[in-house]
Amino acid sequence: MYINNISKQLNYVMNPGFFFDSIETLDDVEEDIGVINETKNACKVILFNDEWHTFDEVINQIIKAIACNYHRAEALTLEVHEKGKAIIYSGELHDCLKVSGILEEISLHTQIEM
Repeated sequence: MYINNISKQLNYVMNPGFFFDSIETLDDVEEDIGVINETKNACKVILFNDEWHTFDEVINQIIKAIACNYHRAEALTLEVHEKGKAIIYSGELHDCLKVSGILEEISLHTQIEM
């Protein structure tokens, strides 16, 4: 480690541009922050389609679970109906557990993925 530091210092003295070549750009830093945010919000709640609940029941439960407006809940319900499943929420695990629990209050089928 000590030899490595001396080597870097010597490289800087001999080639002043060396130091600046190793500095990250703002884009690199923003990309790293994006990765951190993705890791923080790595969990997601998936809602699966079923043949028992009405559209209105699902819409109302989604509104209750994620506090969205009617149109957003309707769009998510339609996606579940057409594709068989949809990501209803992404966030930290404890929040996903709450959302999933609220959806399951009326026996909707959910899954939490990390």
